Amino acid sequence: MLIHDDARAALIAARRPPAAALDAVLAALAARFGDRFSRNRSVLDQHGHTRTQIRLEAPDGVVFPNTTAEVAEIVRLCAGHRVPVIPYGTGTSLEGHVNAPFGGISIDTARMDRVLAVHAEDLDCVVEPGVTRKALNAHLRHHGLFFPVDPGADASLGGMVATRASGTGAVRYGTMKDNVLALEIVTPQGEVMQTARRAKKSSAGYDLTRLMVGSEGTLGVITGITLKLSGLPEATAAGVCPFPSVKAACDATILTIQSGIPVARIELLDEAQVRASNTYSRLGLPEVPTLFVEFTGSPASVAEQVESFGAIAGELGGGPFDWATQPEDRSRLWQARHDAYWASLTLRPGAQIISTDLCVPISRLADCVTETQADIADSGLVAPIVGHVGDGNFHLGVLFDDTDAGETARVEAFLDRLVRRALRMEGTCTGEHGVGQGKAGYLKDEHPPAALAMMAAVKRAIDPLDIMNPGKILPMG
Repeated sequence: MLIHDDARAALIAARRPPAAALDAVLAALAARFGDRFSRNRSVLDQHGHTRTQIRLEAPDGVVFPNTTAEVAEIVRLCAGHRVPVIPYGTGTSLEGHVNAPFGGISIDTARMDRVLAVHAEDLDCVVEPGVTRKALNAHLRHHGLFFPVDPGADASLGGMVATRASGTGAVRYGTMKDNVLALEIVTPQGEVMQTARRAKKSSAGYDLTRLMVGSEGTLGVITGITLKLSGLPEATAAGVCPFPSVKAACDATILTIQSGIPVARIELLDEAQVRASNTYSRLGLPEVPTLFVEFTGSPASVAEQVESFGAIAGELGGGPFDWATQPEDRSRLWQARHDAYWASLTLRPGAQIISTDLCVPISRLADCVTETQADIADSGLVAPIVGHVGDGNFHLGVLFDDTDAGETARVEAFLDRLVRRALRMEGTCTGEHGVGQGKAGYLKDEHPPAALAMMAAVKRAIDPLDIMNPGKILPMG
């Protein structure tokens, strides 16, 4: 979504809460929370920041609660005046999730950052939503455990739950939907509830946990999370493998997965992204399509996995391998992968960037990436490709001059074709970034009317006043 038209502006103006109601809420929050409540313009803008071309729509106030009880108090106050509530983690989402199109109050959970319990024998832990991924793994290290979902950014766990985050380890460990056991939430009415217990499985009623995972703050505020953990592997080997073409790299990925090799991470960088990462992260790699791979397990199993993958890559013209077995070398490699967004900016200094993602069945991955590369070339755009190709998910960073109307139009048309290509191949408009504002218009193309009607019915039933992060996922109205 690059353009906000007059009709949308009129809708936004009509949906904002009455000035008297908003003023009452702002005054009450200032009196109750003191310096933990802000209306400073820079703070407001920070809490509407989207990292994309979606226009900044800042909230009217930001509050920093310390406890679940305080979150419930804030939500009850806002519900009583029909003032929107926008949950906020670290602001690393990419589709306008934290924007406040109708104004309202941003609830920043950064101070709710405690690890409440670690049950090492059960391989789970309980955390508050403001705990970040890196902080949790630092806390777990002496238990011999780790949390495997790694979206790259040091996101908050609450935000990762809300957006159903994924990342480099999803091919082995799954996404957030596979690693969340239970949630504590504050409902749109300001009530505190648990979605499940700590048992690894249950058949008792609707799966409310999965309903909340990926709901993007539209159904409640997440205040507690019970996560599944994994044991730290005994041995790890990571490396890079160049290929003669993107298709060869994708085919190697597909064959690796279909062969049952339990690869921990397998990431694709196309020629443009390798060039950018060489500049930004000083890698010195050949500027050809490249797979970053990682294998974990016992020393013997890792050696077997490496040998099997090497044989597959060789059949498809890949190699030679460059392996990194020392922790510092592996960390440097994966940090370069996580810095792909920033590295992309070196390809066109001063340009704006739109980061987008999509996902297709793994059998269609090579076709989708190859067609997309051809489209990039035909459109005269700079758009490096990088992705979690082990599960058919890939990303693009489209660089362009937003002051050039003609180029902006080409970018919009390209992004539309990109999504429709994924849908044509039985894929999805977003594999892990989420819907937010940016992809909301494509849900009608991805889901049948009955499915959208059911989503809308769930939203109305749980949040009848439509105060929870309104304007996200479902169409505005």
